[in-house]
Amino acid sequence: MFSSEFLLGAIVFLPALWAIPLIWFDGQNKDSMRYWTVLGTSLTFVLTLQLWASFDLAQGGMQHSFSKPWIPGWNVNYALGVDGISLPLVVLTGLVTVLAALASWSIDKHVKGYMMLFLLLETGMMGVFLSLDFFLFYVFWEVMLLPMYFLIGIWGGPRREYAAIKFFLYTLAGGVLMLIAMLMFYFYGGKTFDLQELARIAAGQSSTARFSETMQLTAFIMLFIGFAIKLPSFPFHTWLPDAHVEAPTPISMILAGVLLKMGGYGIIRIAMPLCPYGAQYAAYFMVALGVFSIIYGAFAAMAQTDFKRLVAYSSVSHMGYVLLGLAVWKITDGKTTGGEYWNMGISAAMFQMIAHGISSTGMFFMVGVLYDRVHHRDLNKFGGIAQLMPEYSGLAAVIFFAGLGLPGLCGFIGEIFTVLACWNFSPLLAIIAAAGVILTAGYILWTMQRVYLGPEYKGPHPEAITPFTAREKSVAYTLVVFAVLLGVFPNLLFSRMDNSVTKLVQSMSRTYDTHHGAGATVQTTQVR
Repeated sequence: MFSSEFLLGAIVFLPALWAIPLIWFDGQNKDSMRYWTVLGTSLTFVLTLQLWASFDLAQGGMQHSFSKPWIPGWNVNYALGVDGISLPLVVLTGLVTVLAALASWSIDKHVKGYMMLFLLLETGMMGVFLSLDFFLFYVFWEVMLLPMYFLIGIWGGPRREYAAIKFFLYTLAGGVLMLIAMLMFYFYGGKTFDLQELARIAAGQSSTARFSETMQLTAFIMLFIGFAIKLPSFPFHTWLPDAHVEAPTPISMILAGVLLKMGGYGIIRIAMPLCPYGAQYAAYFMVALGVFSIIYGAFAAMAQTDFKRLVAYSSVSHMGYVLLGLAVWKITDGKTTGGEYWNMGISAAMFQMIAHGISSTGMFFMVGVLYDRVHHRDLNKFGGIAQLMPEYSGLAAVIFFAGLGLPGLCGFIGEIFTVLACWNFSPLLAIIAAAGVILTAGYILWTMQRVYLGPEYKGPHPEAITPFTAREKSVAYTLVVFAVLLGVFPNLLFSRMDNSVTKLVQSMSRTYDTHHGAGATVQTTQVR
């Protein structure tokens, strides 16, 4: 229907171009700007669905890929493409952005500036997931940082400046480490930023360049820290609760639903393929860190009395499963063993990212719906909401149960398969990770009891608790439908991811076994 250049280019740049006409909108006509933004994000989402429909399930490599010279003197290209790893995240970004735009009616000051930054943010996010050039990836990564800084710093809560600066500094620090690693790959990799070519060099398939084990390990550490800040993983997570608590509801939805996924995507798209030796060397550390994040995030969530801060810490716990699944690469006697379990782990980690994108977006939206009415988030002052807003409470229960990991909903699949994959790697760590499910059930059920159950609401502004609006229902029902759909039909995602994940696992296993494991030892002995 569309050429690859047009389709991918439109997905990336349509939101930014759509923001330009907002300059001429009447600043007092706020609804027209809101509807214009919803229309722009909806068109982008339709284009991502076209990309989903045109995706060839039989292929494991890049599709719709193209490359055009951008800065020829430095070998920088405008290169975009999509595979089974990036496709679900592109569609998720399109969906969450539409829902966040619908949730932006609560924004009442400087609406024009908000909507323009909002659309620019979507361009940055789409660019990160579709870039095949490391330099271009880095540009989009930084482009996304600035709108988010202003969206939190201008439209956030009482401590918005502090939260925005903390978010900016943490992400910028990670970006600097990524920049240093990128320059290492450029100068050691024959002066190219092409991610696919760099992955081939890392796999030992190039006759002109090679990445040494020391270089891979050094680069992996820098890349991992940069992406772990965004994931976020302990101990790089402390920016997240502040950013979530102070950000307006729609920005919290994007932050949890999309931005955190960039950390996991960066590890699987850049850190692991470009540094296979470093990824294997750090595997046990990453698995242990993922398990610790699961337990730590759950305990931290349980200790909160601020509704939004609780949901923020739940993200630290849930994203721990992503890190756990990505890293369960087991080596025995210098050879990869149980490769199918590692394959399962990466697929489950990808599924967990999408599922968390649905459930966390929904949880932050549900918190925002209440906050817009009663203007507080103190869990100890809620109660009885189910009697006052029964439809809202029923939908909130489904979304919170999806976050809990209830079978039949989206959260269950990713968590159970990451734990199963971890058993092959370390039964002890798998048991500890499984215990995280119990802790998650504890804090979510306790939260639901304090907010939705009870005889009556005793907090401030009881007169402001009005029924769900049609706009709010459209957001909530959409999220519930996707939570159930992915829980009942997980193969909708797995079928698109399988070939790409299998190709990645086989390539990295073969590279390690040949160049760094037992195979490398045998070859060295024969030469001597």
